[in-house]
Amino acid sequence: MAISFFFFLSLLCIPFSSSSSDGPENFIIHVSKSHKPPLFSSHHHWYSSILASLPPSPHPIKLLYTYERVINGFSARLTAAQADKLRGLPGILSVIPEQVRQIHTTRTPHFLGLSDGVGLWQNSYYGDGVIIGVLDTGIWPERPSFTDSGLSPVPDTWKGICETGPDFPASACNRKVIGARAFYKGYQSHLGHSIDETKESKSPRDTEGHGTHTASTAAGSVVSNASLFGFARGEARGMASKARIAAYKICWSFGCFDSDILAAMDQATADGVDVISLSVGATGYAPQYDHDSIAIGAFGAAAHGIVVSCSAGNSGPGTYTAVNIAPWIITVGASTIDREFPADAVLGDGRIFGGVSLYYGPPLPDFKLRLVYAGDAGNRYCYMGGISPSKVQGKIVLCDRGGNARVEKGAAVKLAGGLGMIQANTAESGEELIADAHLVPATMVGEIAGNKIREYVKKSPFPTATILFRGTVIGPSPPAPKVAAFSSRGPNHLTPEILKPDVIAPGVNILAGWTGFAAPTDLDIDPRRVDFNIISGTSMSCPHVSGLAALLKKAYPNWSPAAIKSALMTTAYTLDNSGSTIKDLATGEESSPFVHGAGHVDPNRALNPGLVYDIDNDDYIAFLCSIGYDSNRIAVFVRGPTGSDICEGKLASPGDLNYPSFSVVFYSNDHVVKYKRTVKNVGTSVDVVYTAKVNAPAGVEINVSQSKLEFSGENKTLSYEITFASDGSGLHAVDSFQAFGSIEWSDGVHLVRSPIAVRWAQGLKDSI
Repeated sequence: MAISFFFFLSLLCIPFSSSSSDGPENFIIHVSKSHKPPLFSSHHHWYSSILASLPPSPHPIKLLYTYERVINGFSARLTAAQADKLRGLPGILSVIPEQVRQIHTTRTPHFLGLSDGVGLWQNSYYGDGVIIGVLDTGIWPERPSFTDSGLSPVPDTWKGICETGPDFPASACNRKVIGARAFYKGYQSHLGHSIDETKESKSPRDTEGHGTHTASTAAGSVVSNASLFGFARGEARGMASKARIAAYKICWSFGCFDSDILAAMDQATADGVDVISLSVGATGYAPQYDHDSIAIGAFGAAAHGIVVSCSAGNSGPGTYTAVNIAPWIITVGASTIDREFPADAVLGDGRIFGGVSLYYGPPLPDFKLRLVYAGDAGNRYCYMGGISPSKVQGKIVLCDRGGNARVEKGAAVKLAGGLGMIQANTAESGEELIADAHLVPATMVGEIAGNKIREYVKKSPFPTATILFRGTVIGPSPPAPKVAAFSSRGPNHLTPEILKPDVIAPGVNILAGWTGFAAPTDLDIDPRRVDFNIISGTSMSCPHVSGLAALLKKAYPNWSPAAIKSALMTTAYTLDNSGSTIKDLATGEESSPFVHGAGHVDPNRALNPGLVYDIDNDDYIAFLCSIGYDSNRIAVFVRGPTGSDICEGKLASPGDLNYPSFSVVFYSNDHVVKYKRTVKNVGTSVDVVYTAKVNAPAGVEINVSQSKLEFSGENKTLSYEITFASDGSGLHAVDSFQAFGSIEWSDGVHLVRSPIAVRWAQGLKDSI
């Protein structure tokens, strides 16, 4: 493809609009299931009749999908006028324009503390029999990560199929990849013509690489001696290496369309998956829950007991950028691990600046080359065709990060005749370093080094440089984990009383399986093909948590999705391997719960959390009521009309949702906030006492109604109230002031930790 797929990884979503305002577009139509007249034999028959009753248009109406599990309704291609007419018909709950979204490991099991014969792997039998539905770009099933050697038969609970095609025979599925489907009606409808199968396969086969990577990260089989060009060599395995994979292809060259996403979520639920892994993001800021198809679909999936794990997005380090932030979704940010691929930039004056690279190929000459800044050669970002060959030929080019794909910069340098590249971060990315398999000898350096190298080029009469590649290095320096600068973060712009993201997990420089169709750079001029690739994104962190959720599902089959999320959150850690608070690569400073959520996942501790904060469907409805949703808006979640009394049990505040973390907002007229929580003892000891320890944020006094919780056979579930009182100091800040703390419950064996994030907002609190 002419446009690098990795460029899309840095985006959340690109709006896809029709060519004219009165042209057709795709809509998601939510329908009350109970409104179907008895004369229609099926809902599909009824929906077809509804569409036939709409005003005519030069553009034919097209029914795309019908949905009946995670939502109730259908999707269709309509004009705006036809959509307006639909909204007034009996039984129609909501008509929402479709959005198009973009998709946002040898070392990680060890870094996460997973080991054979002990802990979560042993107690969950490596997730054997648990089914993970991976909604992505499909799968390349011949990769060694998808061998079914040693696996038991396909679980009896599986109801799905292996959808075949010219390039996807029935033999592509086995006891590891137990099912595969492709959903393209929404995408093809937007194209206005059939998919070009010379560029992307209409079958479940992955022609991009992303889906193969995420599937093998979540549940890939054990592969010895895996690497990318010798980098990260070792044993590759997914988090749940005996779990089964069901691949649902929903993402295509121009993105992932809501109608296709919902169809896949609906089918995955019918097929019997236990976990849905979805590394896909919304447009810009997260949309309102009742206008967010992923949020609505995830609500329906969770109601069926399915854990839904989603990426937080790659729009960091800006605030309020996290997406997939509905409280029934596990929202995952990205962090580093203790493995680096160092490549030093060595300047002519002897200074050495550390960087990273996955370059593999002919080396640079054994002498320093002339160094030129791309801004002096046509374009600082090294756009393809944007730098002058006469100014860079035979030289090393210093390119600024941003504007285009990182690997495309190296390709631009190569095509212009440059011999090497130093890619320098700007303030937006700070000290975050991401290794890439460049086509020329290249390295990436942080903002501080980049500024010094730019200054050197500017002031030196004859600047020179070379790059020294040092392979793979594992160790405590630099400390890990750190939060990736690209990782989207809070505060939660929809519901500030719910802390998002929930957790962070490995998402930087992750080795996993890759497609045989595209190069590791996804560039047309790159002829290389690999079994494994190393890439970065919250798309990589999400399947780590999906796999861990599958392990917990196997260990505790009766746990709800909320209980599994609680176990992952309350056992997460916030200190790196040097004992310091986890840093944010965007700033170099300590990260906060708005950046790392509850902290970095700790799988073995999650196996034995002690207490869990559980939530059921009724609780989520009470939550929706607390944020002002009426019966009409809630109807799309419960798939039908609701009585006016549905909100009689609404929460006093959205912060009263039984969430495993605390997010508090003080307004100028609201200096005291009270939340209620309920915890369930899931430890092996029935009679046990937990004692509270409060680490109060600066400027806040915290009182817990009960300093001790005494559990017994009769009292397995206990509640407490926590009161946050502001001393008013934050209100004097020019901008919103924030502070952080935690509450920890311990019985001497377990430590159940919940982060506390506090903000002082300007203005008055609105009442609902």
